[in-house]
Amino acid sequence: MPLSAKLFAVTVDCPQPRELAEFYKKFLGGQLRSANPDFVVLTSEQDVRIDFQRVDNHAPDLWPNPDAPRRLHLDFSVDNLPEAEQQLRDLGAELASHQPGDQRFRVFLDPAGHPFCVASSQVAAMIPPDEDPNE
Repeated sequence: MPLSAKLFAVTVDCPQPRELAEFYKKFLGGQLRSANPDFVVLTSEQDVRIDFQRVDNHAPDLWPNPDAPRRLHLDFSVDNLPEAEQQLRDLGAELASHQPGDQRFRVFLDPAGHPFCVASSQVAAMIPPDEDPNE
């Protein structure tokens, strides 16, 4: 029987928590909360918050290098993908050179080099068909 657990936060390791949290706040809205310069929380009306934690050995992901270790990345939905792309570029995000989404979504790199995806709300609502992951 599964535990009664609920995801409440995703923590992003980075060299400058306040600066990266400010980037995501400008993109997503919400409020920043911090008890110290090494840990900043972005809260919003969403169920899941984003935490930014200072790490001294941070290295940007090597997207799309298949030999680089895979970590997790964040996916966001927006109403207007071209408009969001321009806004993100204006905020300092970089459009990744490799775009596997075939216009369905865009891959960006945030100011700390983390890849993240942005899809239209319509694409984000699509759920892949059920299949057994053990096959």
